[in-house]
Amino acid sequence: MTAKPRLARKSLAEGAASLVLREMKIEGLRVDPEDIATRKDILVQAKPDTVDGVSGMLVKAGDQFGIMYATNIPSKGFQRFSIAHEIGHYCIEGHCDALLSKGVHYSHAGFHSSDPFEQEADYFAAALLMPELAFRKEMNRHDAGLKCIEELRKACETSLTATAIRYACLTRDAAAVILSSGETIDYCFMSEGLKEAKGIGWIRKGTAVPDGTVTAAFNARPENVRIGERDGGDGRLNDWMGGERTYSVHEEVVGLGQYGRTLTVLTCDGLSADKESEYDDEEAELIESWTPKFRR
Repeated sequence: MTAKPRLARKSLAEGAASLVLREMKIEGLRVDPEDIATRKDILVQAKPDTVDGVSGMLVKAGDQFGIMYATNIPSKGFQRFSIAHEIGHYCIEGHCDALLSKGVHYSHAGFHSSDPFEQEADYFAAALLMPELAFRKEMNRHDAGLKCIEELRKACETSLTATAIRYACLTRDAAAVILSSGETIDYCFMSEGLKEAKGIGWIRKGTAVPDGTVTAAFNARPENVRIGERDGGDGRLNDWMGGERTYSVHEEVVGLGQYGRTLTVLTCDGLSADKESEYDDEEAELIESWTPKFRR
């Protein structure tokens, strides 16, 4: 019998990040991954040139661990995410044993890889740099959409892409974050609110960007992506995901420059869940206070 492929353990990875934040007594949205690594006796070093496509490395020599991260992409947010990703490999149960048999592991951070170890390290990095409780509180101060994501990006000092994905995973608004390259969709993250739409289908990796959308017209001019151009407009959720009913969406698009990709944010006001109120924040704080605080 063929063994089932191993799936990424999202809850375990995010729990490991929460444990690190508690150990370090870090609160709020200002998280310094390099300082965390240093406090764990992990050496951190910038490396101008790494293996092509690699975001960073976790290295073990004897009992000493080190992190090297690529700087060929001059995004401080991406570099911080790459460091946090390597800390994830160090902290998540089973990663060091599985990945460091040769003393070095090359990483592909940024939600690009289908490898479950890489996915877990990405989940860890997102939860470490964008702590859920503080992230939700800041998110509730802004209207849904790209502007909210940009404000969260500034507050967390994270990349636009990583912030958008975290936003889609945590918002109660009906939203989707889509990454595309030219005519092809790379991946999509949907919020719980958006899943309330009747009969919609999941957007699969490798499917075509729908004709007639703002994104399709935007991607038809590669220059838009290269210079970080923006566009927006109203459309139909059904063009992207099908469905039994017609839902109107607002589509916001931004080119990601040298990444060569386009970020699309879809928001559907007609499906948005009730806004989180002060009582929701109080409930989250109560849950936090009752969560066991584990120590090593």
